[in-house]
Amino acid sequence: MRTFPKIHFRCFIVTVCLISFTYSSFACTAINITAKDGTVIAGRTMEWPLEMKWELLAMPKGTPIEISAPVDLNLPATKISSNYAFVGIAPGVLEGAPAFLEGQNEVGLGMSGNFLPEFTEYQSITAEDKQYVSIVNFGRLALGMYGTVKELRAEIPKYKVWYDPKEVIGSPTPPLLHFVFTDRSGDSIVIEFVKGEMVIHDNVANVLTNAPTYDWHLLNVRNHLSLSAESTSSVEIDGAKVTEIGQGGGLLGLPADYTPPARFVRATYLSNFATQPAGSSEATQLMGHLLNNVDIPLGVAKTKEDGQMAVDYTQWVAIKDLTHNQLSIANYANRTNYIQIDLNRVFKSNKTMRWMINDLPYPSNDMTSQLLK
Repeated sequence: MRTFPKIHFRCFIVTVCLISFTYSSFACTAINITAKDGTVIAGRTMEWPLEMKWELLAMPKGTPIEISAPVDLNLPATKISSNYAFVGIAPGVLEGAPAFLEGQNEVGLGMSGNFLPEFTEYQSITAEDKQYVSIVNFGRLALGMYGTVKELRAEIPKYKVWYDPKEVIGSPTPPLLHFVFTDRSGDSIVIEFVKGEMVIHDNVANVLTNAPTYDWHLLNVRNHLSLSAESTSSVEIDGAKVTEIGQGGGLLGLPADYTPPARFVRATYLSNFATQPAGSSEATQLMGHLLNNVDIPLGVAKTKEDGQMAVDYTQWVAIKDLTHNQLSIANYANRTNYIQIDLNRVFKSNKTMRWMINDLPYPSNDMTSQLLK
């Protein structure tokens, strides 16, 4: 077996720890479920320790999509018009065109982009390449041009996806991302960029979190095969019957922390154990319950770096009904009061619109005055 000099091994461990420490404060979870009537619901949480000024944007059919290479290569840049209207969520702190990390289009393709540090390495562009797109415009390209996962799976590998720090102004971190795409048939894939190549996985777990890569998470799920929705009601020990003291014993060992592997396992097993909902309304409610299990309250997930405390928390939650073009969204301050948006009407308006997520008209459930009448 090959051995490493102690000093080199120590340097390697320190480097890995520092990298993990730098990016440990970014967490997101995406889940898909399908109701008995075929309704497909895709939900996600967005966790972040920094103020990103998140915006919800509506982009009409015909929205321009920039197809360009890094400016240093002097390769031709073009603009194409989107085939579909879509809505998306982007960080408002970035300069230039919105970089969409979440969204759905008018024909039922949904997308969620999650942070994937340490493992993400985008593709290199050469003078011989003809099709390329910046990671900043990747979400716009996917939602604007493709209607199904099958189509996306066939066409998106024709593009090389690149990143240049000079192209991303205002971001506090590099956009090291992987994406989950789901359509209204329930088909779903995960797209990652590893070792300079685009890698596409079938999303068999219907879950995505953060690092490591998707294939690692699938292997890790196998460490928890003893989990069950059914508990053991009693056992006999030396002739004495010992009964359970409460329900839920079958999930003993379900990881409860907020690391990406723990959230992946938790979301995978809970979404598969949950009773399948009948239709859209029940499925949307179930998604809310599932996402509550990975919601991070402010103050419980902290990392200290350079004397500064980074506090990761769930800044917003989005639930997409891909079958009926409905969107439910809530920010941290209104976590249990979702805004409901009928996207059919938004798409029909054929307008470009923009709303700050924290400024949406969240409902008030105070019925005291009515009850005292």
